[in-house]
Amino acid sequence: MIISEVKIRVRYGETDQMGVVYHGNYALYLEEARTESLRQVGFTYKTMEETGVMMPVASLSIQYHRPARYDDLLTVKAYFKSMPDVRAVINYEIFNQHETLIATAETTLVFVDMKTNKVTKCPSILWDVMKPYFES
Repeated sequence: MIISEVKIRVRYGETDQMGVVYHGNYALYLEEARTESLRQVGFTYKTMEETGVMMPVASLSIQYHRPARYDDLLTVKAYFKSMPDVRAVINYEIFNQHETLIATAETTLVFVDMKTNKVTKCPSILWDVMKPYFES
């Protein structure tokens, strides 16, 4: 399993008139967490795209437990619980600076060949980087 975390400070422009994070901004927080997860294991989206493969989001599910507010320091934890095949499923937990769970989420991304726009298998370059994290 791959577990990583990223810290994000809530900016004023990410909130509504009540000072609460607008729900659509959580997708950006999740994206930052998953790209940093890959970076922490020695891989980047940029590298994958250079091989001709992209990873669009196929599904996104978020459960909001508590509000995040302006200037909160969020910790977004990302969990790759299984090796990707033609898709990668990532689970998330978002905590505020008081370690209160404010949201949980799951994304499913698919690997797509950029030339054909068809679903493809996980690129071997990414597979090789992730494999050691899933070996017993």
